[in-house]
Amino acid sequence: MTVEYAPHGLIGVLTPQANTTVEPEFWVMLPPGVAMINARMTSDKPSLEARLVDYFDQLDTAVEQFHNAPIGAIALGTTGASYLAGVAREAEVVGAIGNRTGVPLVTAGLAVVLALNTLDARRIGIVSPYPEALTNTCVGYWEEHGFKVDGIVQISTRSDTFHPIYSIPAANAEQGLDELEGKRLDAIVMLGTGMPTLEPILKRPEVGGAPVMSCMLCLGWASIDAVRGQRPDARALRDFIRGRDWGPRLMARGVA
Repeated sequence: MTVEYAPHGLIGVLTPQANTTVEPEFWVMLPPGVAMINARMTSDKPSLEARLVDYFDQLDTAVEQFHNAPIGAIALGTTGASYLAGVAREAEVVGAIGNRTGVPLVTAGLAVVLALNTLDARRIGIVSPYPEALTNTCVGYWEEHGFKVDGIVQISTRSDTFHPIYSIPAANAEQGLDELEGKRLDAIVMLGTGMPTLEPILKRPEVGGAPVMSCMLCLGWASIDAVRGQRPDARALRDFIRGRDWGPRLMARGVA
């Protein structure tokens, strides 16, 4: 079934309740003919970690918000939920929802894993906006997937904003890349789907020869490939990282 504004595919995006980054960055990355519809995941839990667990526990209910819309892929716009669920449970839930709905579920965590494997990257650096405990948890997630985390930069956040991660300026995210300059890395991953990363990546798609990617960039790339039925390709991914397609759209919005 063809949708008027999505002749090449419609993606159902699941976004945390107060996240202000997922939808704008998705729209920038989507190529002509591919569109998205969004559903918000909600939780009344008091802490960040508890909300992330809650989002994952309620994925079946969240997916039902798309009802019978003709989506070709589901994108989970949170990475922290994958860290806390763990590799085994994430794989189990992704498989179960894919089997039940008939469309692939692309998590931000597994999108990064796919991108790193596509580039044959093993030694990685991370730029993290998370609290220290969640950063430590995420290191275990990447290492269980077979990567060596060889550099960690912790981005400072402010507690007097509506959300410590979602209110981080892109300039702060970009400064985190400076601290990984000079390290021998295969790739750098900027974490957190709520931290704006497209502008920093467009400005610096490589640091010391290591491609720079983010959870949102990987989620967009993997979801677009999934909805169009395309296989991962290293050359196409490197072009995507450089913003060959989406860069002009970001600049047209007056962001970069």
